[in-house]
Amino acid sequence: MLVITRKKGESILIGDDIEISISKIEDGSVKLAIKAPKEMTILRKELYEEVQNENKEATKINMELLNILGKKK
Repeated sequence: MLVITRKKGESILIGDDIEISISKIEDGSVKLAIKAPKEMTILRKELYEEVQNENKEATKINMELLNILGKKK
């Protein structure tokens, strides 16, 4: 993991086509601006993890239903 310090208005580059800039720092919060190709998916990690967990739960429930239905035959 790379840890660097940036000030408002400064950026980092990832590869040739992704730029992350610090646009605002206020009250313990940092606002980031991300320039990336439109085909690049950008998600907040907590949202990604929430969707992953919901998908796991849905799969678990579906498997339980299939097991119940399989036992009724």
